[in-house]
Amino acid sequence: MAFELPALPYAPDALAPHMSAETLEFHHGKHHKAYVDKTNGLIAGTDLEGRKLTEVIRAAKAKGDKGLFNNSAQIWNHSFFWQCLSPEKQTPSGKLAEMIASSFGTPETLVKKLVEESTNHFASGWGWLVLDGDKLGVGSLHDADTPVAHEGMVPLLTLDVWEHAYYIDYRNARPKYLEAVTANLINWDFVARNLDGQGISRADQG
Repeated sequence: MAFELPALPYAPDALAPHMSAETLEFHHGKHHKAYVDKTNGLIAGTDLEGRKLTEVIRAAKAKGDKGLFNNSAQIWNHSFFWQCLSPEKQTPSGKLAEMIASSFGTPETLVKKLVEESTNHFASGWGWLVLDGDKLGVGSLHDADTPVAHEGMVPLLTLDVWEHAYYIDYRNARPKYLEAVTANLINWDFVARNLDGQGISRADQG
């Protein structure tokens, strides 16, 4: 079964004004779809056809197949990213809030570190909040790299810092985009669910 472009978990205009319907039209409807189409074309007729997305990503990395790795990893990264966003403004609560307090002091400090990491990340990539044992950590990965390809990396939240994520709404102002998203659009309920260590499965398919 071919991979599919997953539907957005909200209407295309639901994240406005922080992320416009036009951005989602291009980012989800064109960029994300292109990764799906290219991956399907690359695995058609191979032993990877019919395998899970995560299996394709790991196999591509093991084989050193950069084209397949980049496209399949970007399917997963984007599928995870859309779930990290919500039209409803949320705040961390429960166990997540306790872990944030333990690791960073306050949610504001966590967000500041995540924005700094993502702003200073050179060129394209992804900012990540991850679970490291019983602590939370902030980091980033370059280009299409993904937690799926890193043993023991447990993803909780990601921020897309490829230019196509923000250029329509913010031009080249990456910090402005990151501040708007983290202040208004983070789906903290989704982040909290990923504390179970199953975040990778939530963007898998096949």
